[in-house]
Amino acid sequence: MSQKTQARGAKTGDNGLAVRAAAARALAPVIAGKGSLAGLDDHQVVARDRALFKALCYGACRALPRLEALANTLLAKPFKARDADVQALLLLGIYQQLYLRIPAHAAVGETAGAARLLGKEWATRVLNGCLRRLQRESAELQAEVDRDPAVALLHPKWWLKILRQAWPDDWQAICEANNLAGPMTLRVNRRHGDREMYLDRLDSAGLQARLCLHAPDGLTLETPCDVETLPGFAEGHVSIQDEAAQLAAVLLGPSLAPRPGARVLDACCAPGGKTAHLLELFDLDLQAVDSDDVRLARVEDTLSRLGLEATLAAGDATLRDWWDGTPFDAILLDAPCSGSGVIRRHPDIKRLRRPSDITKLAELQARLLDNLWPLLAPGGTLLYATCSVLPAENAEQIDAFLARTPDAEVTMPADLGWGRAAGAGRQLLPEPDSHDGFFYARLGKRPA
Repeated sequence: MSQKTQARGAKTGDNGLAVRAAAARALAPVIAGKGSLAGLDDHQVVARDRALFKALCYGACRALPRLEALANTLLAKPFKARDADVQALLLLGIYQQLYLRIPAHAAVGETAGAARLLGKEWATRVLNGCLRRLQRESAELQAEVDRDPAVALLHPKWWLKILRQAWPDDWQAICEANNLAGPMTLRVNRRHGDREMYLDRLDSAGLQARLCLHAPDGLTLETPCDVETLPGFAEGHVSIQDEAAQLAAVLLGPSLAPRPGARVLDACCAPGGKTAHLLELFDLDLQAVDSDDVRLARVEDTLSRLGLEATLAAGDATLRDWWDGTPFDAILLDAPCSGSGVIRRHPDIKRLRRPSDITKLAELQARLLDNLWPLLAPGGTLLYATCSVLPAENAEQIDAFLARTPDAEVTMPADLGWGRAAGAGRQLLPEPDSHDGFFYARLGKRPA
């Protein structure tokens, strides 16, 4: 079992019931495969309990295979489909006992009591009985369910199969990294100073951080914190962005730095982290395109906070109805993907993705590449990026594109100090205290 982690903010009384009931309501659609954790902020939870609320929801999603296996063992018969919220409460109770430093009386009593707030008082006795049995027989029950590798590694069987095929020597390490919460990594806005200066500001604020190894603007906090406590966050001095995602600007830098005013396309740009990083570093005429209006609004908010400007357009990057006909000097295609490299940040991916999704996403990525390549000026650069660890979306995707695109050539540096060679690109696998899983391939367009 993973080392117990601490969740601050467990309450007694009504607050303890309310936060657990809210977490059950949020988790129920995820368990059913009909919702995600993206809407957690829409749930009404008092401010002092929000940290516990999110810890419960995200943590339960990470451990879902084990929690469900234990629930099946503890229950005499499964709950009916209409009682998915009660099922979620049971899973949350199991999670608290096994993973959080919450007193036993709260993990059992307040979880069972939260059923009353769901209008299902009958379930309190069932939940109480199951959770008390887990207290008595925890070691034996866990040993029994962990005989199944999918339970022990907290990944559905099909995920284990596809990861093992892709990375026969690394698949278990990938799973273990996926099961841990990712670190909180910052990107320092160089317009307001370098990261060494910001490190001093963090120290003065009582926050400890270390320099990222590969991203020159990156700092990783020793302990995550609320963004509002970061010095200068509201003023745009710093942003939250994983180290691997920050490498997009590093790879595009050689093409953009010598060309002030370069015309750049950021396709599939939301939520805007890479867009902002490019604008912080270079003098650009940048157009950012995304098909999701809501996510595009987040890009606008991000640029506004940072005092940056770009042309934003709602559009489908597999089409060209948003394009004015002027070629781009560089294109960043941050392609939609399985998210298999960021499962630790979005653990609901393990439940919501299906095997058929990988094929559909690979087909979409190919359409995006074929549609955007003609928009690139001769001599220009296209950077293909995904937050995936699957070859079908990465190395195999780029190899197939190069085979059908005569004027494309590989310009990826061979001497990079991060990741590993993967076809024409570079693959990073998720690291527990470092970067997410990511893939990059840099391509140049031969002059006409």
